[in-house]
Amino acid sequence: MKITADTNVLVRAITGDDERQSRAAQAQLANSDMIAVAIPVLCELVWVLSQGYKHSADEIAAAVRRLVDGANVVVNRQAVEAGLDLLEAGGDFADGVIAYEGSWLGADTFVSFDRKAVKLMTAQGKPARLLS
Repeated sequence: MKITADTNVLVRAITGDDERQSRAAQAQLANSDMIAVAIPVLCELVWVLSQGYKHSADEIAAAVRRLVDGANVVVNRQAVEAGLDLLEAGGDFADGVIAYEGSWLGADTFVSFDRKAVKLMTAQGKPARLLS
């Protein structure tokens, strides 16, 4: 079976916080021929692990890498790496993904009111501008 995993399935599989659902999620993921992981699902997953479960950025990055490195997982790897680069630099995974996808769509500059995001992207050599 080829599946698209919802965020709640990934949260259960990663955290093991509900024994029955965690077992079901882990079994489904392990027994699927292909798991499509949409970028919005990863954005939600990172947010839930950070805000709800209080995992560190390093723990979250490791969990995302384990997930996307699965032999049966299909994901936009370049978008994931852009998100992880910003997360590991101290920023938000979603901002890295947004900047990457904007560039992929033809934009040349990420603009935001978020000082931290703009500072981190600029430090990474990515065109970013702070709006005031």
